[in-house]
Amino acid sequence: MPIQLTTMPIHLKRTAIVLSPNQTRVLLRPFDVGDAERTEGIIHRVLALPEDEVGPLLEEVSAEFSARHNDIRKSFLQRFEQVRGSLLDTKDISEQRRLLIGSYFLAEYSLESAALFNPSIVPHPDQTDLPAGTLRFILSLRGTGEGHISSIAFRTGLIHSDQRIEVFNPTGFLNEPQQVPNLAYEKPLFGRKLTELGLTGDFANNVMNRLTDSFTLEDLRAAITDQKNQLADAISSEDRTVARGIWMLARSNYEVQFQPEQELSERVIFPATPSQRNGIEDARFVCFERDGGTHTYFATFTAFDGRTVVPELLETTDFLLFRFITLNGPAAKNKGMALFPRKIGGHYAMLARQDNESISLMFSDHIHFWNDHQPLLKPRFPWELIQIGNCGSPIETEAGWLVLSHGVGPMRKYCIGAFLLDLHDPSRVIGRLREPLLKPNQAEREGYVPNVVYTCGALIHNGELIIPYGMADHATGFATAPLTEVLAAME
Repeated sequence: MPIQLTTMPIHLKRTAIVLSPNQTRVLLRPFDVGDAERTEGIIHRVLALPEDEVGPLLEEVSAEFSARHNDIRKSFLQRFEQVRGSLLDTKDISEQRRLLIGSYFLAEYSLESAALFNPSIVPHPDQTDLPAGTLRFILSLRGTGEGHISSIAFRTGLIHSDQRIEVFNPTGFLNEPQQVPNLAYEKPLFGRKLTELGLTGDFANNVMNRLTDSFTLEDLRAAITDQKNQLADAISSEDRTVARGIWMLARSNYEVQFQPEQELSERVIFPATPSQRNGIEDARFVCFERDGGTHTYFATFTAFDGRTVVPELLETTDFLLFRFITLNGPAAKNKGMALFPRKIGGHYAMLARQDNESISLMFSDHIHFWNDHQPLLKPRFPWELIQIGNCGSPIETEAGWLVLSHGVGPMRKYCIGAFLLDLHDPSRVIGRLREPLLKPNQAEREGYVPNVVYTCGALIHNGELIIPYGMADHATGFATAPLTEVLAAME
């Protein structure tokens, strides 16, 4: 049914697609039982089991869980090596017992048991072997499970030439990536980040002087340890704080690698650093055009440690290798940073929210650093008077940069709107919808957070605006609208 916006109607259509949380999709995660003393006690209790009981126990665990995870015995053995600690001599421990010990320190985590929402959508890097007018896409989703910990999940699908949307069913397994070993850090860039964070002074300078222009995490660990040892008892509490800050910065800039045989829906990006401890939230993916015409996928996301939210960035070209990057500078704060899909006037451009209620525009010569911002849009209409923000990266059209927005109104109701920015000067707002493009209907009101529709990114295909959106912070649906009607309805 048409929604009347100013003088022009927008024929918004909701599809029948609903992606709901699936409690059967479980991830194998380390089970931390507490301190080292308790861990050692559990290991010794398993060591005390009679040998003739070990095999049957292992077979029972394997039979129950092997169909839910790839190569579960390999995971058991890896976990044993992680927890064995003071067990220096393991030659007399049978492989079966090692596997059994490892199983006691693993647990299943239901990745999306609470919610599967706040999607973003980008063209798949592989568009081969498709009928004319069909687009293959990647959908990223925020999966939330036990403890309200959020991670990034993926689906793939097709938008057919008749605009029919098809989302493929996920496979049964879930896998985390392996951290890339011996990742090289660039000393000048790392030093600039330290300065931005205020991690300066003699301790930091002496650590950096011990490093070459390209160094690894182990090189950094050794440099920090050497500097601590040199100071010995003279090390100050301030120096210890700087040491922790240097280490946390390095840990927050890392790479992970999935295997090509793992289907995209099997790949999960789970929190891996202290800044992400309580979740990776609301990733806004964008297919970014480099200066040479090549493309890289970036995603801005919110890292949450339980108290503080920090905007961070990830980068990939193939959705196999992901690079995590910290964002620095006084303007890199708050939620909802969204990168433009190409440079403008030779500069990176980003939308953000600096004051919790309005939208700002930022430019930078380096994608890692954001120092200045300028106000762009403030709440104006009744449905957005509490706050507004972007709903993903701007979309380039001939008429201008189309930006989906969210607005919060009475009873904390979230709606999706839209505005238009000048292509050459995005600080100029040249159009804006007076009424929401999408607001929660009766079927979408109930969920983890009632009365919310929200998206982290849309795309245009064959003249149609394709909007995947979260419903009540619980599930995900799709809506479509003709681009010409959306633009014509702008004031």
